Amino acid sequence: MRARTTAYLLGAVLVFYLVGCIWRGILALQTAFTDHSLTAGLLGVAVLAFGVIGAWFLWREIQFGLATERLAIALDDDESPGGGLRYDEIDALPRSPGGRVDKSAADELFAKRKAETEASPEDWRCWYRLAAAYYAAKDSSRARAAMRHAVKLAGPKDAKV
Repeated sequence: MRARTTAYLLGAVLVFYLVGCIWRGILALQTAFTDHSLTAGLLGVAVLAFGVIGAWFLWREIQFGLATERLAIALDDDESPGGGLRYDEIDALPRSPGGRVDKSAADELFAKRKAETEASPEDWRCWYRLAAAYYAAKDSSRARAAMRHAVKLAGPKDAKV
């Protein structure tokens, strides 16, 4: 729950910043038109563009988070054989005194998940579990890519993106 609260807080700060960027961009454009200043106009367009692009990225990340949460709930409710989140496997991995997962054990779990995914490449559940294994192996960029693929495979019935 602490991670969610932090995400909400950082999201609110980012929204405040983006609104400020968009507002300052509009003011700079207004100044450009009233004072006939090319510099203010260019600055206004740039600041406005940064604000809009930042808002778009924030919206996409929120949609991604909601979609992965819906998939996690659907997978957690899955009672079929071979279904479920299987977080107990990740929780059972040996850890260092600082709490980090042992790299060799995470790589072993990753190899198992990769084989499972290669056997069923159209099953979003396999891709979701592969993403969790990537994350345990500290490969966050591939974990996000695998999770995005899981969301894409799940389609609108399980997760909307």
